Amino acid sequence: MRLLLTNFHGGDGGGHTTYLLALARGLLARGHAVHLAVPAGSRLHREGQAIAGLRVHAQTYPNGLRGLPRWPAARRRLRALLQAHGIELVHVNGTADHRLAIAALRGLHPRPALVWTKHNSKPVRSLGHRLRARRTDRVLAVSAHTARQLAASPYGCCAIDTVPNGVDLQRFAPWPPEAARAARRQWVERDDALALGSNAGTADYKGWLDLVEALALLEPHERAQVRVLLAGKPPSAEASARVEALGLAAQVRFVGLLDDVRPFIAALDAGFVLSWDVETISFACREMMAMGKPVLVSDYAGLPENVEPGRDGWIVPVRDRGAIAAAIRAMLAQRERLAAMGAAARAHAEREFGLARFVELTEAAYRRALAAAAH
Repeated sequence: MRLLLTNFHGGDGGGHTTYLLALARGLLARGHAVHLAVPAGSRLHREGQAIAGLRVHAQTYPNGLRGLPRWPAARRRLRALLQAHGIELVHVNGTADHRLAIAALRGLHPRPALVWTKHNSKPVRSLGHRLRARRTDRVLAVSAHTARQLAASPYGCCAIDTVPNGVDLQRFAPWPPEAARAARRQWVERDDALALGSNAGTADYKGWLDLVEALALLEPHERAQVRVLLAGKPPSAEASARVEALGLAAQVRFVGLLDDVRPFIAALDAGFVLSWDVETISFACREMMAMGKPVLVSDYAGLPENVEPGRDGWIVPVRDRGAIAAAIRAMLAQRERLAAMGAAARAHAEREFGLARFVELTEAAYRRALAAAAH
């Protein structure tokens, strides 16, 4: 197949970038011609160029009223790309690229099939979504929860496939104990501390501050045993002030944006993703589990689909600091179980989170979209 993957993010791109880089590598390995159309200067544009065989194109996706003057040129550029490379299927990943792709496809004969992945939990009931749903051949949901949300939306008229995100199990594999201890020494000053961390980012909705506030509920001797590590952009001034006010600044460490999160994950005893908005299933959660870390998740959207409670992780109600505190207290009381829970998390990842399964399911959805578009 001749495929075009698109994304509108001009910066880091977060999970979208992880998703598309993994998908592009997998599709190339299966013999497809893969093109990537993303903004110049984005992380996806930069890292995509390092993938052998991937054709990367600079493409803008003007959005909002301010973007209207640039819309015609962007549409012409995308349309020319489709025609020049004989693209058979376009896979869009957000509103801005979805909208532009529909405009660029209008009037093309033969018309490439159009597939959209919903990566977040935001509502999809607007007039714009109603119009785009009529022009979309297939929709991919990254969790069962997302699939249910889509089925009850205007996209219920489309064929919907549930394709959970997959991770590279060879790259995200458990580290040998000595290497993990060496990584840990970068960020944790006490060998006997319980290191809890997240590489899901520091946006407020990620729920990391809920965990810090839950930590403050513990008894002083319990609280002193815990260290919290966070990878991502610096937190907001308000969030930093809250950590200070709780008296936990010495126990909460922000390590910044990391090009390689594996040393960070290796340093942890357990991970957490406690989102209360936007999230669907979380690459970060699956990366931590693949590296042999049990994970604490909120019961928001598709997050509970990642873990088997008590076996390879824990599930708590959204924003319930008391329940989070109880989970931390249980970890402290059962430190000896964490290694076995981490091994179970890795086994779970091997069964369900592999990149090969993710790519195979996506490829199968593409073929169904092309077959439907041909009739």
